[in-house]
Amino acid sequence: MKFDIVVIGGGPAGLAAAVEAKKNGIDNILIIERDRELGGILQQCIHNGFGLHFFGEELTGPQYAEKFIDKVKEEKIEYMLNTMVIDINEKKVIRAVSANKGFMTIEAKAIILAMGCRERTRGAINIPGYRPSGVYTAGSAQRFINMEGYLPGKEVVILGSGDIGLIMARRLTLEGCKVKAVVELMPFSGGLTRNIVQCLEDYNIPLLMEHTVTKVEGKDRVEGITVMKVDERRRPIEGTEIHYDCDTLLLSVGLIPENEVSESAGVDMHNITGGPKVNEAMETNISGVFACGNVLHVHDLVDYVTEESMIAGENAARFVKGDLLEQSESVNCQTDKGIRYIIPNKLRVENIKDNVNLLMRVDNVYKNVFMKIEIDGKEYKKIRKRHVAPGEMERVQISGDDIRKLEAKEIKISLCQEG
Repeated sequence: MKFDIVVIGGGPAGLAAAVEAKKNGIDNILIIERDRELGGILQQCIHNGFGLHFFGEELTGPQYAEKFIDKVKEEKIEYMLNTMVIDINEKKVIRAVSANKGFMTIEAKAIILAMGCRERTRGAINIPGYRPSGVYTAGSAQRFINMEGYLPGKEVVILGSGDIGLIMARRLTLEGCKVKAVVELMPFSGGLTRNIVQCLEDYNIPLLMEHTVTKVEGKDRVEGITVMKVDERRRPIEGTEIHYDCDTLLLSVGLIPENEVSESAGVDMHNITGGPKVNEAMETNISGVFACGNVLHVHDLVDYVTEESMIAGENAARFVKGDLLEQSESVNCQTDKGIRYIIPNKLRVENIKDNVNLLMRVDNVYKNVFMKIEIDGKEYKKIRKRHVAPGEMERVQISGDDIRKLEAKEIKISLCQEG
């Protein structure tokens, strides 16, 4: 099988990228999805709050996904379900397998990586104790309740205050469960402020900052957990033990971009994001291989996933048509004080039409600071920020004309106190 563009992943990133590529003149497109339906993680996110930025209306996850699934079907974009990609080689040949078609090889002129992310598990954070039933990742519990119709437990403690954990605290409460506490290792939450308010404070669910689970009790089923306060080096402090009787522990301890396939293709990976390094076109170090969405870096809003994926789809189409320019020199995007990472990592100036959006996350909670953007060591602009936090993405827009005019070699972004 041969296609102009193959999109790996049929979640919000893959759907948006495929639709945008079709809009830009590419007809021969294939979406490969390993699940039984398109839509990805959105299908189990039945709460509202999606689409406010992109559509200007409040939607549930399935409603948001449906808008793009309908477009895929309207545009007659081909897709395969229940199909797993095994690897990609240097010639952009994809090896995949499905129950219906068996093993297959698919040749592509361009590939868009949109596999999303996965949750960290108990094994990744080394909680002591036995391995009883009743320990779930928050996303697994969400799927059980919202799609499969199973209740994972009745008395629950949640470790981690990422958005999925916060949302599940509310969801379990509405199902009649008792959520006894949300426990967070860091001195700040990993989730959106609105989710802390709407999912915890509105339901009087306690949030314990700088605490962690140190023991899981029970052999066959969780019977209780022990929580302890941690010091500045994240080590438990003796004498601070809190015991909770519970039958369920949910883990919301971070998300990891799903990049085994990317690595098999030889894509250069970013040590902070866990995703590929990309340029302004969302193109990786491998010519014609693009990445977008949570496989690139973990987003807080699906609206931003859509916008980023549309860039990848458009530029994959430009690549197939030969309109994407290769440049030996590029503008490097660097982080400084307070900024953990910036996406994209470098910019090829001639491919920027109007403006470029730089997406980033800060490394701590800061109040009343300025975000300073420097071009080749000279201040370009400062943006006042009343509040920034690691759980919320920051965006800076820079004019392509300004980058060209200044003949930029490096863009650096940092946080500072002075005005």
